[in-house]
Amino acid sequence: MRKEEKSIFIAVIILVAVIATVAIIGEITLGRNDNIIQGEAEATLFRVSSKVPGRISHILVREGDTVQAGDTVAILNAPDVTAKFIQVKAIEQAAEALNEKVGQGARPQQKLAAYEMWQKAVAGANIYKKTYERIKRLHEQGVVAEQKLDEAEAEYKAAQATARAAKAEYELALAGAEIEDKEMASAKVREAQGAVEEVDSYVNETYLVAVQKGEVCDIFPCTGELVGSGAPIINIAYLDEMWVSFNIRENNLKDYNIGERSIAYIPALDTECEVEFYYMKDLGTYAVWRATKASGEYDIKTFEVRARPLKRVEGLRPGMSVLIKKKK
Repeated sequence: MRKEEKSIFIAVIILVAVIATVAIIGEITLGRNDNIIQGEAEATLFRVSSKVPGRISHILVREGDTVQAGDTVAILNAPDVTAKFIQVKAIEQAAEALNEKVGQGARPQQKLAAYEMWQKAVAGANIYKKTYERIKRLHEQGVVAEQKLDEAEAEYKAAQATARAAKAEYELALAGAEIEDKEMASAKVREAQGAVEEVDSYVNETYLVAVQKGEVCDIFPCTGELVGSGAPIINIAYLDEMWVSFNIRENNLKDYNIGERSIAYIPALDTECEVEFYYMKDLGTYAVWRATKASGEYDIKTFEVRARPLKRVEGLRPGMSVLIKKKK
């Protein structure tokens, strides 16, 4: 055998040995992995955001802090909202003043003036009455002409009409505005109060509070940054209720039915816990598909299966790996 042929033969043997070694290692590794299904611990995240845009004035927490429901975690500076609140508050005060004025009616001085005018008209009517009665007696005695009697009677009736008009003006001053005017003024007050409550809710939105107790896990903006309406500012993880999410191919789903339990191992804590499967959903178009055979009889779809620890696991954190053994 020539030297070149011998070198090629040795190279082929070495290549075959390497392929065999890799195949054996892969078989061992895949065999082990096929017996284990790996999942990830997760927790509910509450996103803290604001309905109004503004600039971050203060961030009162740090990542890792524990907060309670209702704790203020950040403060926004929103001068537009503050200016709007001042405007609607002034409108409310003006509407209340107008409503009070309409409800009270005329001023005391106006009521007194109307009363005095009425009394003056009554006094004038009484004088014209006496004059009319005197001229009437003289006319009956033939001393005064009938023309004088008619003039006195006309003046007396005019004085009576003036007295009635003055009385009506006084009663109007006492009664105040019409019922329609009062209802309109009252409606204006309610409208202004509604506007104040609306803007006040926006002012409250500048104080960002935690809606649930938990641990601060993400802080997105920094102090001084401008954030838009609804932009996420802080994420809070509720660690009292955690679950584990597994991605399981559908040919293995028969072993993980909802309501069944299994023993899970947490490498980070070097501990085991019992979990119960409670949720199953296909991953849709984002699922990992795998052919059953090289010829491809059908593709196996992947499902998300969730399990909940039956007891609280101290130290379990979101993102930790959780392993379960595949059933034989």
